[in-house]
Amino acid sequence: MAVSYVAVVAVAVSLLLLLLVSWKRWRQGRAKWHVIIVVLGDVGRSPRMQYHALSFLKSGFSVTLLGFCIGPYIFQYGVKVVFQSVHLLWKLICREPAAYIFLQNPPGLPAIAVCWFVGCLCGSKLVIDWHNYGYSIMGLVHGPSHGLVVLAKWYEKLCGRLSHLNLCVTNSMREDLAENWGIKAVTVYDKPASFFKETPLDLQHQLFMKLGCTYSAFKARSEPVDPATERSAFTERDAQSGLVTHLRGRPALLVSSTSWTEDEDFSILLAALEKFEQLILDGESLPSLVCVITGKGPLKEYYSGLISQKCFQHIQVCTPWLEAEDYPLLLGSADLGVCLHKSSSGLDLPMKVVDMFGCCLPVCAVSFRCLHELVKHEENGLVFKDSEELAAQLQMLFSKFPDPAGKLSQFRKNLRESEQLRWDESWKQTVLPLVMET
Repeated sequence: MAVSYVAVVAVAVSLLLLLLVSWKRWRQGRAKWHVIIVVLGDVGRSPRMQYHALSFLKSGFSVTLLGFCIGPYIFQYGVKVVFQSVHLLWKLICREPAAYIFLQNPPGLPAIAVCWFVGCLCGSKLVIDWHNYGYSIMGLVHGPSHGLVVLAKWYEKLCGRLSHLNLCVTNSMREDLAENWGIKAVTVYDKPASFFKETPLDLQHQLFMKLGCTYSAFKARSEPVDPATERSAFTERDAQSGLVTHLRGRPALLVSSTSWTEDEDFSILLAALEKFEQLILDGESLPSLVCVITGKGPLKEYYSGLISQKCFQHIQVCTPWLEAEDYPLLLGSADLGVCLHKSSSGLDLPMKVVDMFGCCLPVCAVSFRCLHELVKHEENGLVFKDSEELAAQLQMLFSKFPDPAGKLSQFRKNLRESEQLRWDESWKQTVLPLVMET
């Protein structure tokens, strides 16, 4: 009887051990194809990390996407860092183990250290995607010599070396990481998603009619002869045939996208628009302008106040917050994009220009250190230094608008013929092999 009891216990223990081993192997197998993507901020403002997540899913991985609210500005930095550290640690520990923790930097404080620690506990490999430097962004507010900025730089430099793999957005950043930080990174350029493309004229008309319900800049300047004809500020649809055409004498549509932060000086654009308006008043043959500035952020209210003080006669400025599906349609409908992003480090590139190029939209962009890696002056757009140069470029590009033989049309033609690589194809060629080898 005792022997039977011992045998039963031995069998039970053996089964338990077998179950534990099988469970461990099952978890390891699941972890191999599981990725946690971490953004210590608003994921909606991180399209690159969203693209990473979608690409992993398409490649057969399971993905956990963690985004975190930055928290009220009334919190002191110390309190905020402690709270975020504990919260992020708890969220990561509660998730099933992952083969990789993909982290966006910035913000990297305290995320780099926490993700590295969790990786050590759970056997996950840390991958940092360097979009910029967090300390340089802090320097815009506090100044480069502020104690917090110096501490943040030290932290990024030290903790950035803990990762198994580093990605970055430009060759200039890759070289800087290697020379000044001792970090070896691989350049993965931002590429437009497949839905960024030129908008067919009928969809342009639908978009303009929709936006015209809220924003007067898109409404028709005059009523059509036939009341059944639909007309926007730019297009009209024939009541009989349903054919959509551009209006003769339509205004030019200029688009700029922004997060309304310190690294974008919109006073440059406003000053250039004032000079453009004066040229029209002086008799220059130029079209009226509709200038659409999309996005939201901390400085939007400030610049909206400046815009409301302008007394333009031939320029209308509106600052809508667009639905996600409408933003690509607007870029694909515009005549010119303007970018005022001036990198805090001089080492990252504006993704808004990437999206504009995906829509074959020529761009005027403010100059900074590595912009040449994206904008080719006199090929796919123009680079300017100040409002004087921007005003002169607007004058040149819109003279005799919409002349199909003009510079603007040539830039668009160059973009169409460039056969730009899209994000999915680029990711499969660059990131996926790196991840599979790491």
